[in-house]
Amino acid sequence: MSIEVEQKFRIVDRPALERQLAALGGKHRETVDQADCYFAHPARDFARTDEACRLRQVGELNYITYKGPKLDATTKTRREIEIPLATGKQAAADAASLLEALGFTRVAEVCKRRTHSTLRWQNCEIDVSLDHIAELGNFVELEIVAEPSDVGQARDCIVSLAKELGLKDNQRSSYLELLLAHREHGSTQ
Repeated sequence: MSIEVEQKFRIVDRPALERQLAALGGKHRETVDQADCYFAHPARDFARTDEACRLRQVGELNYITYKGPKLDATTKTRREIEIPLATGKQAAADAASLLEALGFTRVAEVCKRRTHSTLRWQNCEIDVSLDHIAELGNFVELEIVAEPSDVGQARDCIVSLAKELGLKDNQRSSYLELLLAHREHGSTQ
């Protein structure tokens, strides 16, 4: 079982952060557009249980993802199961139809432009995602997918890198939660 260890921060000066990452040896991989459609479970309240079910489209690629509840109070450490689906828009539509036939309902779609990078820090390979979220602005996510026995080391590594980069105001809310709050209250707090 893999555990996703992550911290997310709102960023004001993206070019400055990009320079810092490059100076630390960050390696740019790709920039992609992602559309994440989130679904509500028919029998339990994912907002209350801190879970998520999402259908992600990245170009022609499609994935279905389950995210379990957060496991600690500092990071967004949680179990994640992601399964690739058939490619193409029709496959994504079919997957959404399947979920709806099972009683799931669409909650919202989060659209983002994500720039992927990797950075070696304290003997860990960290995935760094610079995200621009429609309606919300710019964020950075620091992530390591770890085995349960390595979660502590991964968490310490991410916290250390965030401190080195001067990142503050750790956002434990998901992009979906932030987007729904923004739409309800007209703010991103």
